[in-house]
Amino acid sequence: MKVNDKARGELWELALLFLKLGTIAFGGPAAHIALMRTEVVQRRRWMDEQEFLDLMGATNLIPGPNSTELAIHVGLRRAGWRGLLVAGACFILPATLTVLAFAWVYVRYGSTPQVQDLLYGITPVIVAIIIHALWGLLRTAVKGPFLAVVGIAALALYFLGVSEIPLLFGGALVVLLVQNARQRWSGGATAFVPLGLLVLPSVSAGPLGIFLSFLKIGSVLFGSGYVLLAFLRSEFVDPGLLSNQQLIDAVAVGQFTPGPVFTTATFIGYVLDGVPGALLATVGIFLPAFVFVAITSPFIPRLRNSPVLSGILDGVNVVSLALMAGVTWQLGRYAIFDPVTVLIAVVTLVLLFATKLNPAWLVIGGGGIGLAAQYLLG
Repeated sequence: MKVNDKARGELWELALLFLKLGTIAFGGPAAHIALMRTEVVQRRRWMDEQEFLDLMGATNLIPGPNSTELAIHVGLRRAGWRGLLVAGACFILPATLTVLAFAWVYVRYGSTPQVQDLLYGITPVIVAIIIHALWGLLRTAVKGPFLAVVGIAALALYFLGVSEIPLLFGGALVVLLVQNARQRWSGGATAFVPLGLLVLPSVSAGPLGIFLSFLKIGSVLFGSGYVLLAFLRSEFVDPGLLSNQQLIDAVAVGQFTPGPVFTTATFIGYVLDGVPGALLATVGIFLPAFVFVAITSPFIPRLRNSPVLSGILDGVNVVSLALMAGVTWQLGRYAIFDPVTVLIAVVTLVLLFATKLNPAWLVIGGGGIGLAAQYLLG
């Protein structure tokens, strides 16, 4: 087989695999990563467990959606820079198209009683899913009293009005200094985040403003995809471009559909400026992931044991969870406001902790209960 034929075959294999994963990958980053491990390590044997774990760990050291970045890493290892583009784009594409269809329906019919009744039951489920994810992540991120104090302080400052980006970098710096007081600051450690993007303004009217806003978010957002909520609220709700209800509706669609939660950007872009806004928002939020993976991939063997990067990661993770907790409280006040929504949220939490039920089924169930409750009470 010629080299070109072999490369073409590898690209097709990557495209088919990640199109499939992007279509069936419900359940958030943890579920996405589990599916990738089954396909890449166990079925196809493209790499061993240790290499897969190294790539997974590396995604935690750079901003962006972890499962998407893992897909990009796998593509890069399998077929070079072409594989990087193919794997990442094919993993994102199914979710983007699905969310775009939901956004069109939402804008066209979102104010109708039926859609509002559906979202009435879905939104408390979303809040419960975030609380469950937060609980699981806290047990890993809060490794001792010091990190707990950093997280509590970040949460307090968030409620006092301090914005997300200073909290993230401030938390990383504090933990870095405390945990590595005797270590010299590594000049390369901050290369993973383009600090110049921090001065980009919040979104302005038009496609360019949407693109720049999501480019900024994609370039600095560490942690779970749900931390995205804090940035979206600051960028779009606070300036009055979106309502709290529109934000939680966007998150509901992002959770309900397969693939990366970051395709919430597609929904918001469409609500703000139609198809051009949707496409630019999607490109803006995912573009940094491709760039960061390409830059950091050669250094992965040295990342695992770096005390400097370890301190940065600990600080960023705990502040990310504090932001996640803060925005969950704020959204919960809008989503859980009567006995029915309280019951939906509590039952969802019980099922999440007691079973391994896919969250997508809970979202569907919440929507059904919302429709039924509004019909019976109406």
